[in-house]
Amino acid sequence: MENFIVSARKYRPSTFESVVGQHAITSTLQNAIRNNTLAQAFLFCGPRGVGKTTCARIMAKTINCLHPTDDMEACNECESCVSFNNNASFNIFELDAASNSGVDDIRALIDQVRIPPQIGKYKVYIIDEVHMLSGAAFNAFLKTLEEPPAYAKFILATTEKHKILPTILSRCQIFDFKRITVEDITKHLQNIAAKEGVTAEEEALNIIAQKADGALRDALSIFDQMVSFSGNNITYKDVIANLNVLDYEYYFGMVENILANDINSMLLLLNEVINKGFDPQNFIQGMASHLRNLLLGKDQRVIGLMEVSNQLKERYAKQAERCSTEFLLKALDLANECDINFRSANNKRLHLEVALMKMVPQQMSSPSSRIEVQLPQQSVQLPPKAVSTSSPRTQSVEQPTPQPQPASQPKPVAPAPQTVQRVKRPGTISILDEGPKKKEEEAPVEVKNNPFTQEMLVGAWKRFVEKNKNTSPNFVAGIGKYEPTLGADNIIDYQIDNMLVVNDINNMGLLRDHLSKELNNNQFKLVHHIVEKPKDDIAYTDRSRFEKMAESNPNVLTLKKGLGLNIDI
Repeated sequence: MENFIVSARKYRPSTFESVVGQHAITSTLQNAIRNNTLAQAFLFCGPRGVGKTTCARIMAKTINCLHPTDDMEACNECESCVSFNNNASFNIFELDAASNSGVDDIRALIDQVRIPPQIGKYKVYIIDEVHMLSGAAFNAFLKTLEEPPAYAKFILATTEKHKILPTILSRCQIFDFKRITVEDITKHLQNIAAKEGVTAEEEALNIIAQKADGALRDALSIFDQMVSFSGNNITYKDVIANLNVLDYEYYFGMVENILANDINSMLLLLNEVINKGFDPQNFIQGMASHLRNLLLGKDQRVIGLMEVSNQLKERYAKQAERCSTEFLLKALDLANECDINFRSANNKRLHLEVALMKMVPQQMSSPSSRIEVQLPQQSVQLPPKAVSTSSPRTQSVEQPTPQPQPASQPKPVAPAPQTVQRVKRPGTISILDEGPKKKEEEAPVEVKNNPFTQEMLVGAWKRFVEKNKNTSPNFVAGIGKYEPTLGADNIIDYQIDNMLVVNDINNMGLLRDHLSKELNNNQFKLVHHIVEKPKDDIAYTDRSRFEKMAESNPNVLTLKKGLGLNIDI
């Protein structure tokens, strides 16, 4: 039985031209070889599976080739190329820094650098996962990396450039490898499928490319897995079933139900998705990607930004014609908000269902600042500034009409509260939310002006202090030291020794409400006075301390005279 070779090794690029998705880097390296401007050290960094080590090997092989082509590719025929292809080259050394990270390993490498190459021009040292080297190993490597022999070239490869010392970075020519696009991976998989005699649907290969997330090695591994699963015929359904990917049909169907305002069908479709074992958060993330593609599908100039097949792009463009840009933007915002708050939600399924129901166009179009109320044809009592009989943009206000009073009716002592005339409005009326200030102005305030005495004031004041001594001890301590005094025109004078009492707005409001209720009067005025505290005479010197002690206790002077003591100051 013949040994199976995975596609990632079998179809590993052997020339610069066969490298996928890194044309800028490969062309730069070819020009450097052609112009003989090679640096002494290179750093290849980027995500996994994008060709860092592969490019390092191709470069090492090409610069030692005895007969390179005009395009600066290895000939694969000379002695150096043949030995490299057979893994028997003495000029190329590979070191895995993950398992050889100590300073002794670097010292052994430095000892090898001293020996010149026997065949070819250069000795090339490829150090993979170089960020795994220890600090001591990096320091030991610095001098050799900066001033190596003319025949020595170093190629460092890493996925985590930020972990490498700046002193190492400054000695290298840095090449940043990018993630390979879905389109490039799909084309490469089509070529491999044709060579292997495998029939594969374009959309199936596109799903594999998306699942690889920019890593060609991962895409080839998934390709081998799908060949083992479905044989020589890879279909879209087999791929989504094997990779546990949600079908596009669910997203197209969900958008159709949203546009049709069919909430019941939306919930049933979501239930089907969850019953198949898909994560609800993955569904909302896929829904956001679907809405983004619909937004791109509304303009042919940006439709190429979709990472899907051409057949699917046409389907997106067709559904995008039925969706307004405003709807798609609001739906995208709702999907993003649902994804952000998904982990913190207690009922995750309900959280997702509510987000989907909010995407219904009828729910989006209802303004939050207006409440539509259906009323029968009957008398409705409304505040005067809240009745709008015209369109939402123009507001007409019904002013109250004064009621004539009979001549025999006596004049009231206190002004009567303002009344609002009952108005009849059939059908729908719009009640506009004018904010808290309007509501406070419309609320009638009852005037209470019952006379009270000094004793009633002091009693009400003490009851407030007793009532709030546990809940607001600081405030009560500030106002409870002195009794208030009733002055003319219901002016209440009270003394405090701290301005923090007056600045406590909440407790001052509670005090006003308490006094208004106890005294049945809300027409009084509180006036505070600051009581200055007497300043203590602090004794700083020895003489002042002694005089203060003698002042409080005259026996100290008697003791001083009796013993004949003097204060040395």
